[in-house]
Amino acid sequence: MSDKKEEFKDPTNLIAWIKYFLCFQVVLAFVAIGSNLMEYQLLTDFQNGVYFSQEMAVADAEANDKRQAVIAFSYLGVFIVSGVLILRWIYQANQNARQFGAKDMAFSPGWSIGFYFIPIVSLWKPYQAMKEIWQASQNPANWPVEKVSSILGIWWFFWIANSIVGQAVFRLSRRAEEISEIMNVNLVSQTSEVISIPLALVTWLMVKNVSNAQLAMQERSNEQPEIDDVSNLEPAK
Repeated sequence: MSDKKEEFKDPTNLIAWIKYFLCFQVVLAFVAIGSNLMEYQLLTDFQNGVYFSQEMAVADAEANDKRQAVIAFSYLGVFIVSGVLILRWIYQANQNARQFGAKDMAFSPGWSIGFYFIPIVSLWKPYQAMKEIWQASQNPANWPVEKVSSILGIWWFFWIANSIVGQAVFRLSRRAEEISEIMNVNLVSQTSEVISIPLALVTWLMVKNVSNAQLAMQERSNEQPEIDDVSNLEPAK
């Protein structure tokens, strides 16, 4: 194994991209909510027999499906990209915390993101890994005693809630055939989109807080050698 020490990874560019994609995610969530409301109204009209022309009903249904598909694929693409960026940031933040001198961290950079993809343990292990990163970023010398902000708990609550509702949407949509069943899927989808908005916002707060703490620590670290050099200067005779 190499004894080479990892250098500090400046997160400035990475968090800028995370911010952009989380903003895109929020915008698309609002667009999706509006589109789902339109679909729900269409389904209500179908259920109430508002349409007198089958051709008009089919045309509106096809237009709705195309609109929903475009929004869904756009949202999925933005969600995947933002997810990849956030996982990269978590990996880098874990490395930086270790570079600052945090000892005996239970989660390696790899496992701090790997647990997101393992069933069951993904319900709590990623939170524990993020908690470690938060603590070590604030106080690497004595991180286990460092208190954690409520931001972290709120972030994890919305993450779990969004995951559960997302699974419900997937399962319900697979067996939805009747109009009433499709309407139920629509309502659950809207719930997921509503949850995703505060999730994106609190995720940004978490990323920003940890990154700012690490950047401030790196700035102090860069200033320390200059102070040492000045203190070592001998007074002129």
